[in-house]
Amino acid sequence: MDDINQKHPAPASKDEPAAIPVEKTFPAMKQLRRRKRANREERSLSCDQCGKTFTQRCNLKSHQLVHTKFKAFNCDLCGMSFTHSNNLKRHQLIHTDVKPFSCDQCGKSFIQKYHLKIHKLIHSSVKPFSCGECGKSFIQSNRLKAHQLVHSEVKPFSCDQCGNTFTQRCSLKVHQRLHTAFKALCCDQCGKSFTHKGHLKRHYKIHVGGKSFVCDQCGKSFHYRDHLERHQGVHSEVKPFTCDQCGKAFTEIGRLKTHQLIHSGEKPFSCDLCGKSFTQMGNLKTHQLIHSGDKPLTCDQCGKAFAYVGNLKRHQLIHSGDKPFNCEQCEQSFTHIAALKSHQLTHSGTKQFVCGDCGKAFTHMNGLKSHQLIHSGAKQFVCGQCGKAFTYMTGLKSHQLTHSGVKSFVCGQCGKSFIHKTNLLRHQKTHKVSSSDKVIVY
Repeated sequence: MDDINQKHPAPASKDEPAAIPVEKTFPAMKQLRRRKRANREERSLSCDQCGKTFTQRCNLKSHQLVHTKFKAFNCDLCGMSFTHSNNLKRHQLIHTDVKPFSCDQCGKSFIQKYHLKIHKLIHSSVKPFSCGECGKSFIQSNRLKAHQLVHSEVKPFSCDQCGNTFTQRCSLKVHQRLHTAFKALCCDQCGKSFTHKGHLKRHYKIHVGGKSFVCDQCGKSFHYRDHLERHQGVHSEVKPFTCDQCGKAFTEIGRLKTHQLIHSGEKPFSCDLCGKSFTQMGNLKTHQLIHSGDKPLTCDQCGKAFAYVGNLKRHQLIHSGDKPFNCEQCEQSFTHIAALKSHQLTHSGTKQFVCGDCGKAFTHMNGLKSHQLIHSGAKQFVCGQCGKAFTYMTGLKSHQLTHSGVKSFVCGQCGKSFIHKTNLLRHQKTHKVSSSDKVIVY
């Protein structure tokens, strides 16, 4: 009892509470926690391959699996593999279509609550993270960091098959599927296949016809937000990316890089059927449809078929007659802004595309390419009846009229008919006709 009274002394009076030594409770436990915290701060564990640091050894070991590329957990539905079991479980929700987290504004649902939170920022239009070089803003800091690599041009992730480099690992993974040609997801409307479910969903919006993103300046609507943002650059006229060779400016770094391939002449994507090469993979795929002849999209007014929805929409403007883009100098109107810009070069007199053989300059790249066929001597358009070859398609079509025997151009004075208009005009000089004489065309 005496020992107890010494450890916990009795109060001086009944009104005074007993003194409890709070500072002395569990001193060994506090020292142990403090020692562990100090050791953790002093002994941070670093990855010897990328330098990333961790406070616990188990986290470091888990991270190092990324570098070994060892993926022990495989999805039994699509074959995709993962380094960790929780990543596999998260992936398997894609196949089940279970999305328990829904947006209360647009109804869009998500597999994870975190993705829902990110999505809700779209409705608030809050983009707190801005790029200091070009001013582009982002919802998340990691997207800003990924974007800033575009300006630094640092691309640490390289494809081991073609040498193409990327700023992000996820972009490399998407690219590598081009080499495997594995496309398990098919569109039930047109049969087009995709490597990612997200790409299939993005494509499917073309068929359903929903365009929820509308430009507040011209009213043009888009299936996707990034297409709207890209379009809005037309109205702002802010073009921070300039070509150092010809001075042409662009709204996006990607378009500048695509343009610069014109000057370098580099065409890394080649057709394995005819050998024709292209600057972009998308252009190669478009070209390959020429060989396959696949045209799944049909105009509902005239029945003309197209390989791509963009070409179909461009064609449909012919029926509607809608030409919203007008030239301020000659009042000529166009269905697309690209056609207007191409036309405006005729007024400026700018001819930036020069032939390296003879020095002749052209306003458009197509004009230069067409001209260069003269120097190369290539004649890829061959007549199926006599085997005669031509440099241009127009020459072949004109020649094929000689086989058909159709003489559509008739002289109004003597009734003699001709296959070509040039032959008729040459003949009319023998009659010494005036400008008022008419050419009869059947």
